[in-house]
Amino acid sequence: MFDLALNSRRSGAAFKPRALRWLLALGCAIAAQAAFAHGDVTPQAVDTKELPTLGDAWQDANPFRKNDVAIKIGTSAYNQNCARCHGLQAISGGIAPDLRKLDNECAGQADVKKKASCVQDMDAYFINTVRHGRTRNGAVYMPPFEGALNQEAIWSIKAYLETRRDRPL
Repeated sequence: MFDLALNSRRSGAAFKPRALRWLLALGCAIAAQAAFAHGDVTPQAVDTKELPTLGDAWQDANPFRKNDVAIKIGTSAYNQNCARCHGLQAISGGIAPDLRKLDNECAGQADVKKKASCVQDMDAYFINTVRHGRTRNGAVYMPPFEGALNQEAIWSIKAYLETRRDRPL
């Protein structure tokens, strides 16, 4: 059994207060590093020059759905801007929602029109959330990305997330 008593009877050795303070300082340093584990949360620029420009008016539905170029750009953009909270490959570690499940209720729709309407509603929910962020009771759960990312970047992230769905449409 590991004994951290100040005076160990077995070895005859004693923990010196200086050593105890050093261990405490080391523990605090490790805990501080864990607190900053998310690193730099400043939004990273996304190069969208390979995508068509969408203009100033925000789209209601994902214009880049199943677009291979957008998916490639969205994969990189997601990893740089979203993965620190939503997890690598959109698999949440518990900090933020698991984005693979974003469209799950749409996948269960048998009616084609209802499914299309559901997907459009989820697109609107997604773009609104990313643009404006999420705040509850004054606490910021997700920062707003409008102004930091253009809509081409945001929709390319959605195109990537559609490849990661928990339940494909």
